[in-house]
Amino acid sequence: QDLVIQSPWRNAYWFARMLISSDKYGAVGKKSKLLNEIVISLRLIISDNSHDEQAKLLLSKSLLRSLIEKSFAKAKSKLPRVEEFLIDVSKKISSLDDVNVFILTIENIVVPINRAMLEIPSDDKEFTVTLANEYLNELGESALATVVRLWDDAGVEGCLNAERAAVVREFSHLRSDIGHLPIHHSDIVLTAFVQEFERRLGQKRKSRAGGSLEDVASFLFNYYSIKADDAPEHFQADIEVDKWVKCKDKWLIAVSCKRTLRERWKQVSSASSGVMGKYKIRQMWHLITYDEDLSDDKLASLGEQRHVFYLRDDSRKLAEYSLKIGLKDYVRPMSKFISDLKIEIGK
Repeated sequence: QDLVIQSPWRNAYWFARMLISSDKYGAVGKKSKLLNEIVISLRLIISDNSHDEQAKLLLSKSLLRSLIEKSFAKAKSKLPRVEEFLIDVSKKISSLDDVNVFILTIENIVVPINRAMLEIPSDDKEFTVTLANEYLNELGESALATVVRLWDDAGVEGCLNAERAAVVREFSHLRSDIGHLPIHHSDIVLTAFVQEFERRLGQKRKSRAGGSLEDVASFLFNYYSIKADDAPEHFQADIEVDKWVKCKDKWLIAVSCKRTLRERWKQVSSASSGVMGKYKIRQMWHLITYDEDLSDDKLASLGEQRHVFYLRDDSRKLAEYSLKIGLKDYVRPMSKFISDLKIEIGK
């Protein structure tokens, strides 16, 4: 622990976090062109032998402030956060060693991660659309449950593989670039890189997970030429849904797509029959792939409020509830999702 605290490289992680932080510091480090200009200018100052170290330090801080203020001059809403960044980063730069750490952080941690993040898929579709088309083309609606499962599983695996390849590649480059550092210093830099990269990947992963089932629902609607729209904004005040489909009598089927009910339980439980009637929603259909948190009480409570749950055809919960009086009407096999929808819209 003392080695970490005393090492000038301890700030590699904090510089990386500060450069990317949007809420607190305005995400200064997402401007790659600005970062390149900062690095070039700081290197010129450090290599100038006509000034002593104190003068170089003052010039470095002044130059950093000037370049960043110029870059964000028109971004009025971000200026307070950018100013906070400049104040806090200046506190951490108290020597030329710190300037060198700042340069290395930009060149070898922030910029490579920025570049790699552009390669990481924002959704699962590139790994799943072709596969889903093949299943439906060959097997028809009987393959619906399989398509949903494969979309979820193959999409996740494909994206994680892409993440892993990027992490390994950039980690290898960084390790080579800092090979001249003593091992305890290089360990600090390498772990800073891994921590920051994983943090940003986690954010993207969470975003993908939220949209995966919504993507497969959109794919299915397009494949079967069923007109489905994003939920009108006024729904969100009372009911959070992803898609809605207009029935032949002008009432709506609201479709919610989530891996588990847990993710939307609070919103769902507050969506009373009265609220659904207000918006002319006949039923709310849930596409759920992981249903182990679905209990008798939840199912009974929501079923009475016109919620229906489409579960994987091989689901243990589907088999269990299909045999229970009073609950069996609230669960359906996922393979029936499109055919049930066609009946509602009169297609």
